[in-house]
Amino acid sequence: MRAEPATRGNIVFARHQQIKAALAYVEQRLKTAIGSGRRGADWAAFEARLHMQFPTLCALFAEVYGEREDFLDQLAELVVMAARSWRERGPELKAIDAAREADPHWFQSNRMLGGVCYVDRYAGTLEGVRARIPYFRELGLTYLHLMPLFRCPEKNSDGGYAVSSYRDVNPALGTMEQLKALAAELRASGISLVVDFIFNHTSNEHAWAKQALAGDAEYEKFYWIFPDRSLPDAYERTVREIFPDDHPGSFVQLPDGRWIWATFYHFQWDLNYANPAVFRAMAGEMLFLANQGIDFLRMDAVAFIWKQLGTPCESLPQAHTLIKAFNAVCRLAAPSLLFKSEAIVHPDEVVEYISPGECQISYNPLQMALTWEGLATRDARLLAQALERRHNIDGDCAWVNYVRSHDDIGWTFADEDAAEFGIDGFEHRRFLNNFYVNRFPGSFARGVPFQDNPKTGDCRICGTAASLAGVEAGDIGGIERVLLAYSIALSTGGIPLLYLGDEVGQLNDYSYADDPHQAIDSRWVHRPHYPAQRYAEREDAATDAGRIHAGFRHLIRLRKATPALAGGRLIGFATHNPHVLGYQRPGADHTVLVLANFADTPQALAAGTFGALPASARDLVSGVDYHLRDGVTLGARQFVWLSLN
Repeated sequence: MRAEPATRGNIVFARHQQIKAALAYVEQRLKTAIGSGRRGADWAAFEARLHMQFPTLCALFAEVYGEREDFLDQLAELVVMAARSWRERGPELKAIDAAREADPHWFQSNRMLGGVCYVDRYAGTLEGVRARIPYFRELGLTYLHLMPLFRCPEKNSDGGYAVSSYRDVNPALGTMEQLKALAAELRASGISLVVDFIFNHTSNEHAWAKQALAGDAEYEKFYWIFPDRSLPDAYERTVREIFPDDHPGSFVQLPDGRWIWATFYHFQWDLNYANPAVFRAMAGEMLFLANQGIDFLRMDAVAFIWKQLGTPCESLPQAHTLIKAFNAVCRLAAPSLLFKSEAIVHPDEVVEYISPGECQISYNPLQMALTWEGLATRDARLLAQALERRHNIDGDCAWVNYVRSHDDIGWTFADEDAAEFGIDGFEHRRFLNNFYVNRFPGSFARGVPFQDNPKTGDCRICGTAASLAGVEAGDIGGIERVLLAYSIALSTGGIPLLYLGDEVGQLNDYSYADDPHQAIDSRWVHRPHYPAQRYAEREDAATDAGRIHAGFRHLIRLRKATPALAGGRLIGFATHNPHVLGYQRPGADHTVLVLANFADTPQALAAGTFGALPASARDLVSGVDYHLRDGVTLGARQFVWLSLN
């Protein structure tokens, strides 16, 4: 008799039975491991989440590791670790877990404002950061990202992104106890703490790396180590070169002659997530940080965490599966912890990392890059196109909108998008690179090239916002460009992120070239020390710092007072003028229409542009009433936030 073909129903039933059996096995392991600790309201809360999240976690873990004979044991160990972490989590953090589970959109408020800085450069130490909390409150911060602060090699650290221990703070900055205390004080001031979770690689000085180098078989499996060039050569046929100035290809040779995968710098060794022990180890580090009071983890280099021969080894399906699995673990043991993705890839790939079950917030590199593109070209069409097509994401998630970061600027727009305007992507990037490093006639920018690769024509741009916008060059429009760029980050929807110091117009610091450990990395030019003089001048309207700071404070106050700027929904608005960007932010009781003139000359918008809108509107920025039936003329580099009642 021929067997009946499988139906969707019996496949789903079989899977349900498998998950049910797996849960029973895991619960038995929990009973043995936790014992008498399985009592009380806290444990009941964990069990409830386990029953809710386990089908997701089990399915995700099985996608990557389901073919292993020890799959169930690996999964059970993971859940036991999560249970122990939950038991160690403090009552204040558990209260936050409950509050944020009840209000899952808390981070989408129009009152959200992010700041980012290096601890040592901005404040010296963690205690120095603590001393600046009154200023953070004055500015209106609700989110503070402290750049990599964990123990790292003294000389080769990639700005802290080569981590030697995830459980120890760099001694020059403080201690883990001080970080935990800082997190608590920030929390009391209404400020969430964000740190980097560098999970693609460790430094070559991490304990795991040292044991691997010493020949420990267990830890050799934590990394991608090969006895000769056979497989490295095969991988490199399809893998792109990231830091050619540091080493060719993706592998470096160890002292014993073997080869190890190092996507980025030679001292950053990629972890091998094909080994479930690596996943469990990194999940443990993640939960440890959550229990110190960390609210967000910036998931570094998310696109690179899975390797597969014959592919580019970027943004593979397993990378998404692993991040979702990490997320599911956190929902068990630290449910208020959220992930921020850092994926500087094709715009269509960036959004693939954004979902409630993967990364709830994400850097918005396309908006950042095209803001600078528009300032250079005085043409807003590419940015307008991107906002209309690519801005709206899952309503439970949010962009992190920034003007510049600690990293370089790469021109991440899609060539096919540019081609619609007759723009050749390669040549346009070449122009932008030349413009921002002052190799183009009439440029106002004073940027510095990073990883200039003559072979491929690739180059990225470094520089503070003020130096790139023309303030350093003394250009008449420099201050207005800084405020224009940040006005877009503050109004498009999501969490606006301010690189601290930009609000007083800090300039490039070229002294990095005098330090042999920094001279090889031009990104240090836009990571200056705390600009004390600029901050001292921030109340003086006669100074650049004072004018920029006053502009920032005004825009921040407006954002916080404008409910329509909450959430992330954006509707495009055709201005019929290539120099003027337009978009609408719809609210419950009113809509805000944003118009921004990227040109260095006044631009008029005809009355017909506003035909479907009310007859008049008030500009929240200037307080001026506009009669839309008469059209609107914007001055050079002027922007308006028009309230449409």
